Amino acid sequence: MKDEKWFIGVDLGGTTIKLAFLNYYGEIQHKWEIPTDKSEEGRHITMHIARAIDDKIDEIDVKKDQFAGIGMGAPGFIEMETGFIYHAVNIGWRNFPLKDKLELETGLPVIIDNDANIAALGEMWRGAGDGAKDLLCVTLGTGVGGGIITNSTIIHGTNGMAGEIGHITSIPDGGAPCNCGKTGCLETVASATGIVRIAMEDLESHKDSKLYDTYQDNHELTSRDVFEASEKKDAYAMSVVQNVTFHLGLAIANLANSLNPSKIVIGGGVSKAGESLLTPLREQFEKYALPRVKEGSDFAIATLGNDAGVIGGAWLVKTKLIK
Repeated sequence: MKDEKWFIGVDLGGTTIKLAFLNYYGEIQHKWEIPTDKSEEGRHITMHIARAIDDKIDEIDVKKDQFAGIGMGAPGFIEMETGFIYHAVNIGWRNFPLKDKLELETGLPVIIDNDANIAALGEMWRGAGDGAKDLLCVTLGTGVGGGIITNSTIIHGTNGMAGEIGHITSIPDGGAPCNCGKTGCLETVASATGIVRIAMEDLESHKDSKLYDTYQDNHELTSRDVFEASEKKDAYAMSVVQNVTFHLGLAIANLANSLNPSKIVIGGGVSKAGESLLTPLREQFEKYALPRVKEGSDFAIATLGNDAGVIGGAWLVKTKLIK
């Protein structure tokens, strides 16, 4: 259909901004990325996005009225109605009117949501969510993000803070400090950085571990190293994975007991560990989930990778901006 509107998805990260043009069915027609310019507290970002969109429109020779709008995911605390960013630590924004500025510079309607939320919407629509209406999405990257979808709608809560799964308290006393200002958050345990921190804590006492050798060779450890060593039945690496998946499985089971999702989608860099993460995670989840909750829910590794955010942005345009 020639007159069918296209959507623009934008996913703002600390290093790069991912952009895509998508058709009505959420299929990516063109995608590219630009570096994130965080200079001067991120004030140039909206202008760079607008310019990148205009350049691409010229390059592929379509008209601007082909586009219904822009759906954008951004990190930080967001006022959903107005697209106002209170604080985005990794970008430098404070009290930044993102929606208003982007609309002014692009001349298109804009809808803004949290980056973890739009990744969850992307997975629901075109990815591992497989169209599930009740979905819990947990993103394990440098932090731990989350998106809670109930009856196909992302939950925001009273002031945009719903779905902050990474800040469930896992270690009530004596936990590691978290970027949010609290201590012992799930993010300090189950993120890539948390997994490495836990592995490093007792490494000196486990010189017989493959992880000790890896650290000696590379002068650093990654979460991937931990899962690879665990797969090879390295006792210390297995104990680290056990510790991490206990906390993650307990938190997800508690959420699932409240939300009763049909799909639990695990994404982010750590999810690349695949079954060596999912198998111990399922075991822990099944210990703490109610039997009927357990029967109703299915674990899946996210399938869209870096495209989840731009696809979720397009879903927002399709469902919220098109009247």
